[in-house]
Amino acid sequence: MQKNIIVEKSTEFALEIIDFTSFLKKEKHYEISSQLFRSGTSIGANINESQHAESRKDFIHKLKIAAKEASETRYWLFLCTKSDSLPSPKQELFNQLESIEKLLSKIISTTKSRM
Repeated sequence: MQKNIIVEKSTEFALEIIDFTSFLKKEKHYEISSQLFRSGTSIGANINESQHAESRKDFIHKLKIAAKEASETRYWLFLCTKSDSLPSPKQELFNQLESIEKLLSKIISTTKSRM
């Protein structure tokens, strides 16, 4: 079976987000932990859902939702880095997210060009 890089990367990222949000909860940052958990794990959920799309249009739609969730996740991570009262995430989270965003963009544009 062929590897699906975007599925693997988004799953790995979701696990890292779960770890970071668990740490945020321990530090009693419940609201941002909840928001970051939802958006950060939703990326992979939508990518996985796209694997069972009913059409190319549906496939693109699911990946666009994943891209929007990635953008929201970037915002929450950015707030953590800028706030004096929140712990900063590791740079690796940003690197993983950027890689996922680039893959999503490429997959969406390639799929659109084949429609």
